Amino acid sequence: MNLQEFQAKRIFGQFGIPVPQGEVATTPAEAAAIAGRIGGPVVVKAQVLVGGRGKAGGIKLAKMPAEAGEVAGRILGMTIKGLTVKKVLVDPAADIRQELYLGLVLDRAQRRVVMMASSEGGVDIEEVAARSPEKILTVAVNPFLGLREYQVRDLALGIGLPREQWAAFTRICQGLYECYMSCDASLAEINPLAVLGDGTLKALDGKMVLDDSALPRHPDLAALRDEDDETAEERTARLNDLSYVKLDGEIGCMVNGAGLAMATMDIIKYYGGSPANFLDVGGGAKADKVAAALRIILSDPNVKAVLFNIFGGITRGDEVARGILAALAEVPTRVPMVVRLVGTNAEEGRQILAQAQMMTAETLAEAAQMAVAAAKGA
Repeated sequence: MNLQEFQAKRIFGQFGIPVPQGEVATTPAEAAAIAGRIGGPVVVKAQVLVGGRGKAGGIKLAKMPAEAGEVAGRILGMTIKGLTVKKVLVDPAADIRQELYLGLVLDRAQRRVVMMASSEGGVDIEEVAARSPEKILTVAVNPFLGLREYQVRDLALGIGLPREQWAAFTRICQGLYECYMSCDASLAEINPLAVLGDGTLKALDGKMVLDDSALPRHPDLAALRDEDDETAEERTARLNDLSYVKLDGEIGCMVNGAGLAMATMDIIKYYGGSPANFLDVGGGAKADKVAAALRIILSDPNVKAVLFNIFGGITRGDEVARGILAALAEVPTRVPMVVRLVGTNAEEGRQILAQAQMMTAETLAEAAQMAVAAAKGA
């Protein structure tokens, strides 16, 4: 789950990280009022979950409250990479002398949380990695020891930070690590971490990505979800506990198990087709869950055939079959469907589907070939 900038920075502030004391506005009048309370130049920033806001015109400086209202009026309602700006953050303008980067991410290869720092802040870290990889310094954190002060000193020295700023930098690094771990984040970054004219450090921008699997432990964070970041299909999948990713192909896939879903997409491609989605209904899927999954698949106008690949262990084949028929009763379609059922109650499930005049297969290869042929025939 992605957090908006203003949400991330508020959380950073709870862990002792210095952040601007800005406020969020949804109308030009609110933006002007906030600028008046700040009492000086402000920065008006579009709050959308995409990068490149500045290049798109979504970040503007305003010197007076009236100008802040005018700027907010131009930013609100604009579209940035397909997302409509519905709110803006009004922050005090900062006297920036240097922009640094600081971030935490899970490195699965090392099986460690890794802290990254760079003297090249203010731009996407991917750009720095491509242009000047030597300017990105990393330290891997031992999960039993946590982030150590000597590791922070190594980062400070590597990015050329003056010694008098090491203490403040250490506090920010420790706060960001504590924030990352406490919130079950998969990413937490400050970009830029600015060195101001008075020598202090301040997190002028923030980004956090939370682990969806850990959200039940954090109902306060789950409540921060911005549903504008999701499509209707993604929202339906989340509410029904389905793993769904839309793709560009023409064969809809419904599979139980992430690994089996990947294999199903691969074999569709092997036989000359293209998957329209990744959709894992998980173990123990009941009829209502299968019906919800099928509705999501059929909502994609590009789908010309649907392939069900169910390997029954916890999931019962007859339950899957009933779910398919229940969904078809609610969402009538002429899209051809191929079902491969193996495992618990698979024979009962195939009988139910055969009575409904649906195509069934016993092997994945057979099912994939049938689905590809059906999609091309459509």
